[in-house]
Amino acid sequence: MGNASTLHVGLDVHKESIAVAYAPEDGATAPVPLGAIGTRQCDIDALVRKLQSKSARLVFVYEAGPCGYWLYRYLTRKGLTCFVVAPSLIPRKPGDRVKTDTRDAVTLARLARSGDLTPVYVPAVPDEALRDLARAREDALHDLNAARFRLKALLLRNDVRYAGRANWGAEHLRWLARFVFPTPAQQIVFQEYVRTVTERTELLRRLEAELLEQAKTWRLSPVVEALQALRGVQFTVAITTIAELGDLTRFDTPRQLMSYLGLTPSEYSSGERRRLGGITKAGNRHARRVLIEAAKAYRHRAKVSEQIHARRAQVRLCGRYRKLLARGKHPNTVAAAIARELAAFMWAIAKARPVPA
Repeated sequence: MGNASTLHVGLDVHKESIAVAYAPEDGATAPVPLGAIGTRQCDIDALVRKLQSKSARLVFVYEAGPCGYWLYRYLTRKGLTCFVVAPSLIPRKPGDRVKTDTRDAVTLARLARSGDLTPVYVPAVPDEALRDLARAREDALHDLNAARFRLKALLLRNDVRYAGRANWGAEHLRWLARFVFPTPAQQIVFQEYVRTVTERTELLRRLEAELLEQAKTWRLSPVVEALQALRGVQFTVAITTIAELGDLTRFDTPRQLMSYLGLTPSEYSSGERRRLGGITKAGNRHARRVLIEAAKAYRHRAKVSEQIHARRAQVRLCGRYRKLLARGKHPNTVAAAIARELAAFMWAIAKARPVPA
């Protein structure tokens, strides 16, 4: 074993333990399980020393999961090769109904040796920090909408109707503050729901303000500003897209970006028959969601400003939106198609705005 040129090391990472297996470069040799180790840095160092006694070159691989990228960063700082792979892209046998940590580690080592694993993009620490802040804002918005829904449901069950438009504006909020239920128990529930909506609204405002402030000093801030020239791409859409995807120029072509976002149609073809289905919905769902929401702005007539005129994106996308609707396409299908082209325009803008590494 000491003559092995490369050891492919599979790691099944959990909160308190890491299952380890390695596969020598020689394809005829079966992967060897090593059992489980701890997650402390001293445990990782001991494993590295043990494996380096068998081979000078080590290639580590583990699945992306809730434990994040700390192991990847620790191993790469030590000058070792490490890859993180998406669990959904790991080939699995349909009839395999046995799953253990050891078997998962052995599978990762074997597939890494055969070259059947595709590594995922690992963001830098500052980029991941902005992504966490953007996702916190998204979570706050989701919680706010849920709180508003619960409050409206309470009013509807009791046939309490607001005469105006319930858009959570100043007049609507004043009406909520004045309203009193006939029973004390319902009034308690009502007040708590109103308080929850108020707290969630304030939290969302704080996170949006912090996101705007932190983005000013971010290395990708020039790209975020440039993307806002596109119609429908306001600050939250631009910052969410870049925070989730990182530098768009890491994709060689716009089609690669579209595929990564899951905006390309699925396909089932056999022989001379070619069938296209809905979008694959693969890749990053956060960026895909905001792009589809931004694409809906193109249902309105194009109004070309001086800033947008140079790119021609608005005229083209507005025209294509209406053309697809005229052909009888479902509005959701049209929004996905426009979002796909919008991603291509974003890629072109990012390509023209190089950012520091």
